[in-house]
Amino acid sequence: MTDQIVAGTLLTMDGERTIWTNGGVLVRDGLIDAVGHRHDLVEQHPDARVMGGPRCIVTPGFVNAHQHLTGDRLIRSCIPDYIQAREAIFDWVVPVHAAHTGDDDELSATLSLLEAVGNGITTTVEAGTVAHPERVARAFERVGVRGTVGTWGWDVGDGPFAADTDDVLERQQSVLESWPTGGLVEGWVTLVGHDLASDRLFSDAADMARAAGTGLTFHMSPSPDDGVAFSERSGKRPIHHLADLGVLGPGTLIAHAVHIDEREMSLLLDTRTAIAYCPWAYLRLGQGVTGAGHHVDFLRQGGRLALGCDTENAGDAIDAVRVGALATGLARDMSCDPTVFGAHEALELMTIGGAEAIGMGDRIGSLEVGKAADLVVHDLSGVGSTPNAVDPALQLLWAGDGRAVRDVIVDGIPVVLDGRSTRVDHEGLVDEAELAQRRLFEQAGLSPTPRWPVR
Repeated sequence: MTDQIVAGTLLTMDGERTIWTNGGVLVRDGLIDAVGHRHDLVEQHPDARVMGGPRCIVTPGFVNAHQHLTGDRLIRSCIPDYIQAREAIFDWVVPVHAAHTGDDDELSATLSLLEAVGNGITTTVEAGTVAHPERVARAFERVGVRGTVGTWGWDVGDGPFAADTDDVLERQQSVLESWPTGGLVEGWVTLVGHDLASDRLFSDAADMARAAGTGLTFHMSPSPDDGVAFSERSGKRPIHHLADLGVLGPGTLIAHAVHIDEREMSLLLDTRTAIAYCPWAYLRLGQGVTGAGHHVDFLRQGGRLALGCDTENAGDAIDAVRVGALATGLARDMSCDPTVFGAHEALELMTIGGAEAIGMGDRIGSLEVGKAADLVVHDLSGVGSTPNAVDPALQLLWAGDGRAVRDVIVDGIPVVLDGRSTRVDHEGLVDEAELAQRRLFEQAGLSPTPRWPVR
């Protein structure tokens, strides 16, 4: 593999958060081999391919800690706005999932991951609603990005792919064996969560993940509903109940945790359990994050926090910069204190902080020698970026979004060049996706209509 030098203003996200104003990253054999001044690296390695340039920002690849890769993509932004979140999920999303074929799963995941990497996301944690994990893993491989894959895990209720506890655990074990830790795609134990898992499924799934040295992720408390359900079930709040079952710990990533009380937060902090925070979803679904969310407090107390984009009928756009800016704005406005959280903290959550929260901080998340070469080149040559800001973190977060991404390298391989995938032609998938959308609506018995007249 030819050596590469990725040049520009480097936001390294290393231990000192070093910024190189005319820097370069030497990529060799899939790893970061050196970080320093561009001129020195080019002089020392004259045969290396040079990417980036003086009006570019180079960051580590972004981490998306919670993304549904199937189901929603093929009906993206189609679920009506003016319905309750529970109706949107169980009357729309779940029936569409039930109608998905293996081809649909791969197509949906391919489109989602193409959008994600085009916006600088190089690592995605799939949220555990996949019927055909082998097809989703195939999508990761096609697009050339890093991430985790799971499969449906629920044993309460009669929804699609629900099963008895032993069958669910067997499916989880099969995923772990098919995609062991350490690869570009890793298997995780993934449960639906909420009140849709028995105590045995929760506890055995946690034991399975620990034995395999991998992660466990599930949904909990995006709204008050889980608190009510667990109080009726056990007389305890959800996080307290899970703590008693031995589910919490550094290998566990809970999606959401919006409606939790102080004791639940303390349990998450004490056990080093991580949270995936998806602010666009809570606003889109009206789940009360502005009144109940304490994610920045959790972070400031030493909690492990990452950002997620969530489904394409909640977060809709798979854009880490967009999520980071929203999380920052919410933190400042909810506290009425612009000093409590800023662009620099958001970029940490999108990179090294997110990597640490999902258990990959030793491999990705910063531009440091020995780490995997996951890098993003952001082009700031346009009029919207002129003149360049003195502090590139402010410009990237407050004035930017994924549209500035020009080139992306994952594991040392360029997977996006000049804004286009080097591996998949998305235009060839357009007709297939439109046909799949119409078929899925028909099979799910759904008939979406615009709120305003269309002529």
